[in-house]
Amino acid sequence: MFIAISLHILAATIWVGGMFFAYSFLRPVAASVLEPPLRLTVWVGVFSKFFNWVWLSIILLIGSGHYMAAQLGGLANVGKHVHIMMLLGYIMVAIFMHVYFAPFKRLKAAVALEDWPVAGNNLNVIRKMVLLNLVLGLITIFIGSAGRYLVV
Repeated sequence: MFIAISLHILAATIWVGGMFFAYSFLRPVAASVLEPPLRLTVWVGVFSKFFNWVWLSIILLIGSGHYMAAQLGGLANVGKHVHIMMLLGYIMVAIFMHVYFAPFKRLKAAVALEDWPVAGNNLNVIRKMVLLNLVLGLITIFIGSAGRYLVV
């Protein structure tokens, strides 16, 4: 069980920490010092690398989460906080998959064509969805770590 929980926490840290870094630090600096063509090209490169880690994180989170629940006798034997954590996690996965298969795909295509307005619009969509997923991720971490101590 210690391997599963360690992988679970590492995967959550990579995914949520990466979003926190990108949204809070990389985005404002890139917007202030890079012209749109370079900024949009940088974001395609950053997302291309980061999203590989997100896919791995998703696999580890789902696999380790269900494994740990099974070790406790199944989902019927875990606390409400675990159900809430899983629900929020699956919502985050759905948002990420939408980002990956829709606006990120369009962003890459627009950058390749040097269509900067279309690329910028798609980056803006991604920015909003990353913020939503970041908030959900922070809430999920809070619930996952402190939920058993909350009286519900």
